[in-house]
Parts: sequence; structure tokens; C-alpha cells
Amino acid sequence: MRCNNCDAELAPNARFCTTCGTPVTTTAAPVAPSNSGESQSMADVYDNHPGERIDLPDPAIVGSGQGASGLKYKIIGTTMQAVVIELPPNQTIFSERGGMSWMSANINMQTNMEGGLGGAFKRMFSGESIFMVSFTSQGGMGIIGFSAEFPGKIVPLNLGAGQQMICQKDSFMCAERSVTLDLHFRRKLGAGFFGGEGFIMQKITGPGLAFVELDGEIVEYTLEANQMLKVDTGHVAMYEPTVQFDVEMVRGFKNILFGGEGLFLATLRGPGRVWLQTMPAMNLAKKIAQYLPSSGSSSSSSGPSINLGNLFSE
Repeated sequence: MRCNNCDAELAPNARFCTTCGTPVTTTAAPVAPSNSGESQSMADVYDNHPGERIDLPDPAIVGSGQGASGLKYKIIGTTMQAVVIELPPNQTIFSERGGMSWMSANINMQTNMEGGLGGAFKRMFSGESIFMVSFTSQGGMGIIGFSAEFPGKIVPLNLGAGQQMICQKDSFMCAERSVTLDLHFRRKLGAGFFGGEGFIMQKITGPGLAFVELDGEIVEYTLEANQMLKVDTGHVAMYEPTVQFDVEMVRGFKNILFGGEGLFLATLRGPGRVWLQTMPAMNLAKKIAQYLPSSGSSSSSSGPSINLGNLFSE
């Protein structure tokens, strides 16, 4: 079998051409029915015999689409998702350092300080990576994949010219070259100190296609003018720039002492749309930390240190 694009010889059962990166389209052979008449189960797929070819099922495709530059993408997986992009020749996408998971041989990678020294200093101040990475497809169609770092959802943002979206810090994955990634500073001191994500969020501006990763399941609300939603800090994943973000102190002495919701709640005031995440990474980290051995435990103890209070509180 040979490549339809460059006529190079392909390895048996190859998914894409290792010379030019063009995906290989093959017609799937029909699955022979079993003697019992039942469909093939997952146990049948993994129960291969000695010497047989190992065929694992492809992950589920939960979304697909196309960008303005002609790139095509598909989002695969359910809990730990990844976005796989088919990049046309001479087209470029960019991401933060360390974001790429895999790519075909014809993808050229270039690391640079996006936005010059000014952009690098702003990212350093916010705790982001100073460097950005550009990926360009050369000599044919290229394939590149980006994986989520946390259980949740990958969301494609197909933005028009000048359209903006405000996202939580570290949510940006990758984008077309026409997209602008910048920092968004909260104007109010209260929102910066107690808003759960600090002063700095990420602002993504179109035109173009960008991908962000959000934690857990995603819930969307559309707020009318002056309509307000109160949210536990950290659950704010993304919102339109028309929405006003602030914080307010929880009212009531008993609520503060015994409510368990902290001192502050985030307030989102419309008009505009907001997207909330059900499992912020910080909340999961705090929950796990409750069961870790304390740092002050004696190294000479004969057994593991168990927090009995947390054990019986469940």
C-alpha cells in the first residue's frame, strides 16, 4: 500500500504516512458474527491469542470541526480527553511550553518568546511559561495531538474577529496563529485576593479557533442584564467579557463559622454567558491532602500515619 499524497510506501496498518503525514483512510473489514450471534464485546477485543495481532479499540470521538485556516480537529475520550488536529501544509498553531503530546514527523517545532520581552515578562509575572511553541506543518498534511492535564472537558472556541473569552488560568491548550492570547487582570482588589484564581486570568481574542481545558463537567448559564449568580470560588471556568466578576463576604455569623463555604463567594453579574466547572483542580487537591501523612510525623514510627479524624468523618 502506498500514500495517496507522496506515493511513499506505507507500513502495514499505518494510520498516517511517516514521510508527509497524510492520514491513511482504509475501509474497515466487517466483523464476522460469532457463533452465539452476540456482538463483539470489550472482553473479546482485549482477549487476543498468542501470536495474533493486537487491536485496541479507538477512543470515542465526542466532537469534531474545522478552523478558519483549514485545520480539522477531533476531540477524543470522555474523562481524560485529547484533541487531535490535522494541520494543512504551511499552517501553524501555537501552544504553551510542554503542551504537545504527539505529532507527525513533518511538523516543525519552534520555541520563542511570544510577544517579545513585554509578553514574556507578563507571563513570568503571572506564573506562566515565558516561552511559547509554534508548530508548522511542512510538505503535506500534519497530525498533532494535545492532551488534557486533568479529568474534564476540552472546549473548542471558534471566535470571530475581536470576539473575546475570559478563562481560568492554565486553561489554554493551543490555537490557530490568528488568535491572540493575553493576560486578563481583575480590576477590583477583592476579586483578585479572594476570587479563587488570583488577579490574573487568560484572555483569548479572535479571529480563529482555540482550545481550552476545563475541570470536571461544565454547566452553562446565560445571565440577563444585572442578573447575578453566586458561585463558590474556583468553580468559575470561563465567561464572556460583558460579565462583571467580583467577590462578596458570606453573610451571617453562623454561616461563616459553621457553613463550611469559606468567607467569600464569587459573584457574576450579567449580561453574558458563564461556564462553571464541577471539579476544580484545587478542590480535588485539598480533598486528597486530608488523607496524606502530616509533614510533622516522626520518621521513626513503625507504621503509616493515619488521620483518624478524617477517616471517621466520612
